[in-house]
Amino acid sequence: MYGEPAVLDRELAFVREAADRAAEIALPLFERGPEVRLKPDASPVTEADLRIERMVRDELAHRFPADAVLGEEGGGSLGPGRVWIVDPIDATRNFARGLQVWGTLLALAIDGEPVLGLVSAPALGERYEAVRGEGASLNGTPIHVSSVAALSDATLCHYETKLWLERPELREALLGLVTEADRSVGFTDFWGHCLVARGSIEVMLEPSLHVWDWAPLKVLVEEAGGSMTAFDGGPCVEGGSILSTNGHLHRTIVESL
Repeated sequence: MYGEPAVLDRELAFVREAADRAAEIALPLFERGPEVRLKPDASPVTEADLRIERMVRDELAHRFPADAVLGEEGGGSLGPGRVWIVDPIDATRNFARGLQVWGTLLALAIDGEPVLGLVSAPALGERYEAVRGEGASLNGTPIHVSSVAALSDATLCHYETKLWLERPELREALLGLVTEADRSVGFTDFWGHCLVARGSIEVMLEPSLHVWDWAPLKVLVEEAGGSMTAFDGGPCVEGGSILSTNGHLHRTIVESL
């Protein structure tokens, strides 16, 4: 589907270094309690968001000057060629409230398709990496999705219950899935998709995500043997729904949704 794997040694070294520096910026701010302000869309932003994205953009301008950048705070677009995708602090609300589930997400897309993804969650002590065609890892150890093939044996995760309740068609679909699944839980933001990739749960559902939220995770989930699409089984798009599964359950979930 994606052709021959790209050789991305320099790029992988860069995102590792950037993640280290991002953690150095974010952890002291997290521990002291960050100052939070609201953006025009009412979503929160902290000093860590701004400083990390600025650092990554500055380093990219030096290391890969011909590449484009798309970031949550600084904008950009996912066009042809090489585009770096930056979410400086995913789960900013958790970060602001002192919850450890937050992370820096970095990806490289080539001609619109993510080929490298890194998720750094320093407060959890977890770093996930994936390169297209080379597998996925957690803290350097290879990971793989679970082999669960029946929804009745599966753990299903969903985000922001209120978003599901506001849309009747989604509410009914979620109730059906929760009723049939062995267990349903709520894990926030990037972490649910990481749990799918490492085989801890089987399904993660989100009604709407920006490209900087899902691009690194798409490489991770797929390289771990899973599947990531929109709810209808179509491609992941900016602002669209995102469904991550272990692959075995993907068609079942798509049909239910």
